[in-house]
Amino acid sequence: MSSTAATPGTVTGAFDKTALDRLLRGREEPSWLVDRRRSAFERFETTPMPTLRDEEWRRTDIRALRLDQFAPPAPHEPSEAAREALEPAYRGLDALYGTGIAQVDGVPSKAPDPAKLGGAVFVDLASAVKEHGELLRDLLMTGAYQPGADAFAALHAAFWTGGVLLYVPKGVKVETPLFHLIGLSAEGNTDLNHSIVVLEEGAEATLVQETASGDRGRAPGLHVGGVELILRKGSRLRFVTIQNWDDATWHFSRERAVVGEDAVLQWTVGGLGSRLAKVNQEVALVGRGARAQVNGVIFTSGRQNLTYLTRQDHIAPNTTSDLLYKSGLKGKSRMVWRGMIKVEPDAQQTDAYQKNDNLVLDPEARADSIPGLEIEANEVRCTHGATAGPVDPEMVFYARSRGVDAETATRLIVEGFFADVYDRISVEPVRDTLALAVAQKLENGRAPALAPAEAGGI
Repeated sequence: MSSTAATPGTVTGAFDKTALDRLLRGREEPSWLVDRRRSAFERFETTPMPTLRDEEWRRTDIRALRLDQFAPPAPHEPSEAAREALEPAYRGLDALYGTGIAQVDGVPSKAPDPAKLGGAVFVDLASAVKEHGELLRDLLMTGAYQPGADAFAALHAAFWTGGVLLYVPKGVKVETPLFHLIGLSAEGNTDLNHSIVVLEEGAEATLVQETASGDRGRAPGLHVGGVELILRKGSRLRFVTIQNWDDATWHFSRERAVVGEDAVLQWTVGGLGSRLAKVNQEVALVGRGARAQVNGVIFTSGRQNLTYLTRQDHIAPNTTSDLLYKSGLKGKSRMVWRGMIKVEPDAQQTDAYQKNDNLVLDPEARADSIPGLEIEANEVRCTHGATAGPVDPEMVFYARSRGVDAETATRLIVEGFFADVYDRISVEPVRDTLALAVAQKLENGRAPALAPAEAGGI
């Protein structure tokens, strides 16, 4: 324990007051942010770590996590070896999209091309706090992020280091898709990235965010992240986040979008890597006519355990949400999805849908799906559903009767299973990337880094 103030069951380890003071001394942040960090740290110190007795964590076993193995990343320039290890991932993203930011161990390693931003601000979050403090003071970790939710959220709010700000002014349409690479090198073991996207009235943008690990062997890693998406009236955002850590990294993330009047959000999630992942993903439809489509492509193998808790919160009338998560499971892996559609009393004329389908490819794999509805309005249409099962042997038999071998038949069935969620994704390179990753995980249990291309390194 690092503090006598900590309650039983609380683990702070290297995330103690000394570490926070050291972090603050090295960052020269404004007083409002320092106060916000210290307040979050007080919550972290006094909040017990989750256990299997907590309803939200009943199916997510983190007893093997040793938080005292990790510490806030110290500011440093990534070594040449770290840059080279993550260069293929950056080159692949740079070839597929327009321009972007790369961060290794929380430190910016590549800045975007200003000529391709079309009037938007896209900058690392540490610089944004100094250059755009007035904007962030009212938004950072406020309405679109709830740092008091659990110990990991409070830890993140106190110690976040890496991250980006994407700010698109009123009426600006960024034609070029942007990307953000979050890399963890062999030399680092902790990432605390925080991403905030703000689209003003009538603005449009596309942002693809991917995590990647260098050659870390079996060294344990920890990611505790946060995402805030803020869409003003009539804005349109396509946001993609692909989690592709190595299988020794723990992944925790709390993500929330606030969608305003007549705004449209397409949010695509890819869950491929990590040892264990626990993601809270929430969409709050706060303006009349707000719409959100949420797409999930998950593939687990080995002993991976991935948990996604989704929430579609309808607060204003005439709002629409549509969520489709699909997962494939191999080995002894486990996928947990728990979804909730919440309709507030004033949210009349809500149209909400959620579905989770799971293809269980090995007998020891397991999928738990728990859809839920909580409706307080009477003029609504809300539906949900979930399925789980193995590959249909009759489909395999049919393919084999046409001369297709069993392995190819299974691959084709898996491709067909994911096809309808791929069809919903409007960013073509993202569709191709996820399809390739699922195919390779099906074949060898590991998702690939994006292929190198003729682009500059990190």
